[in-house]
Amino acid sequence: MVNPYSWLEKSLATLHRADWYRSVKTLEGRGGAVINLNGQSLINFASNDYLGLAGDQRLIDAAIIALETYGAGSTGSRLLSGHRDLHRALEIALATLKQTEDALVFSSGYLANLGTITALVNPKDLILSDQYNHSSLKNGAKLSGAKVLEYAHSDTEDLANHLRKCRSHYRRCLIITDTVFSMDGDLCPLPEILALANTFDCMVLVDEAHATGVLGATGAGCVEHFHCTQQPLIQVGTLSKALGSLGGYVAGSAALIDFLRNRAATWIYTTGLSPADTASALQAIEIINQEPQRRQQLWDNINILSKYLTNKNPLSSASAIFCLPLASPQEALEKSAQLQAQGIFCPAIRPPTVPTSRLRFSLMATHGSGHVEKLIETLAEVS
Repeated sequence: MVNPYSWLEKSLATLHRADWYRSVKTLEGRGGAVINLNGQSLINFASNDYLGLAGDQRLIDAAIIALETYGAGSTGSRLLSGHRDLHRALEIALATLKQTEDALVFSSGYLANLGTITALVNPKDLILSDQYNHSSLKNGAKLSGAKVLEYAHSDTEDLANHLRKCRSHYRRCLIITDTVFSMDGDLCPLPEILALANTFDCMVLVDEAHATGVLGATGAGCVEHFHCTQQPLIQVGTLSKALGSLGGYVAGSAALIDFLRNRAATWIYTTGLSPADTASALQAIEIINQEPQRRQQLWDNINILSKYLTNKNPLSSASAIFCLPLASPQEALEKSAQLQAQGIFCPAIRPPTVPTSRLRFSLMATHGSGHVEKLIETLAEVS
């Protein structure tokens, strides 16, 4: 008999030959600035827990109280049996943080992007997407059935050319972009994108996953950083990075949120976010509001590393993410192993996740100055 699954082994062998094969690494205990991996203590530069809140006792206590009050699961879709007062409290807190009329909480950031994009556009419409966008944005665009065109990364002239050539042929147009690009750490040119959107009658959806809690005067994100909070746009984000929990959200006008409650399939047909995750995210927003010094400590760490990398890294960062490009997947794996031997945890990032191999360093507010200095010293040794 022919085995219809025989191709799987061949595909895995190809991944191994290309140095693209990946597997999980089991960390022991809580995550944080220092982790334990296979008995080795390592300074952690691989986490998206930018404010160090995932292990904060206040989030843990909030989750425990929610578990005891509401149980372990939400039990159903929010439109059926899954809605709790905690969900609405979190949505109000998110809308306040993001300075929007309303917000809607999803069970993950990936689901928020898929559900929002597919609800807003269909085969009659056009999507213009930055070529470096996150997988959730790209897959949401594909699933919508709209015509999808990619513009060169952060190139507003290329975006404008697409709009001049194609906009008039479609009913609606949606421009989608990350605000902080997760593998490079750079920022999108948001004011220029919004200006083009206004000229060509386009909607704009931005993914604030790596900006919320990090950028802006109050930690609201890149939209606040660029002073664009009063402009009409759709803000998507996650609760699993600077907010230290799990889940996703969309923030925008009251009409947008009401529409998504009725049309976003990944919200309608998915069990509501667990009470524990909801409560811990709500606690994280309260901490962000009350402790701006936590965000300042993160930026102090960013500035220390930025000074070292200024003349060494063509992809120097405007966020908590730093990227060191390397020639091949093999070199990335070797550099990562060398760093780990010296007490630094930074896994290699390789295709197909990114077009070119690299090491990606992410900083946390809970890194001490000695942690960042240790990274700088170790990078000098392995370069």
